[in-house]
Amino acid sequence: MAVLVYAEHDNASLKDATLAVVTAAAQLGDVHVLVAGNACDAAAQAAASVAGVGKVLVANDAAFANQLAENVAPLVSGLMAGYDAVLFPATAHGKNIAPRVAALLDVMQISDILSVEAADTFTRPIYAGNAIATVQSTDAKKVITVRGTAFAKADAAGGSAAVEAVSGNGDAGLSSFVGSEIAKLERPELTAAKIIVSGGRALKDGPTFESTIFPLADKLGAAVGASRAAVDAGYVPNDYQVGQTGKIVAPEIYIAVGISGAIQHLAGMKDSKTIIAINKDEDAPIFQVADIGLVGDLFNVVPELTGKL
Repeated sequence: MAVLVYAEHDNASLKDATLAVVTAAAQLGDVHVLVAGNACDAAAQAAASVAGVGKVLVANDAAFANQLAENVAPLVSGLMAGYDAVLFPATAHGKNIAPRVAALLDVMQISDILSVEAADTFTRPIYAGNAIATVQSTDAKKVITVRGTAFAKADAAGGSAAVEAVSGNGDAGLSSFVGSEIAKLERPELTAAKIIVSGGRALKDGPTFESTIFPLADKLGAAVGASRAAVDAGYVPNDYQVGQTGKIVAPEIYIAVGISGAIQHLAGMKDSKTIIAINKDEDAPIFQVADIGLVGDLFNVVPELTGKL
């Protein structure tokens, strides 16, 4: 079975999410990676070095400089004549392109897979992760998005894949890149962090969130997350949101501060190895999934904990 992996990159290096997709793809067959970009030779070489990759296809064109979905989707669908499946990271970028490819191929999309059971059978979460569905596809071409936290990352070194140039249809003229505002974080990125400290609505406002959560995260070398309620209230930007409509994380340690544990939030973090909850409500749902629970006022507990580290 020939499998194509769409590489998420910044034209210079691969995103970690791509490495997890390579691991999933290797369970299906021979793995080829598509790098679409502009002046993206460095990203292509990085893809060629990933263990398990047999070939790297490079579409180097100004039309792919910002990897607009309207331009990339026809490129991917055109390449599918030689592949049985194409896999994307289940990130905002991957979720933007994959449905368009599925529509162009006139097949269903298999979203957010957690495991590969067979060449045509996969598991995926439903009902906010409270149930796992096993799905089987009879489509000749499969379009799949992969939950990165469910698969180990492929080794970024050790491979020596051949690199081959491919071409697409250029600019489709359906969209244009206007600009981007990239948040520069001093702390680890949420989806790659081993430790995450998250805050909820109980932190009252943005300055209180920052003065309470940030010092603890800095002491632990942790990333900072937040519940949807905290993001909606404007305490922190939505890039911090953990949950079903935010980022899916599975760190070694997840510390939930002032988070009640709504289903939407639990869906994004309950696969964490160790969950520590701090909440003054002993009946909060977060304690049902927590490995360690501390009932107390976070405004007393968190500063004391930070001071002892």
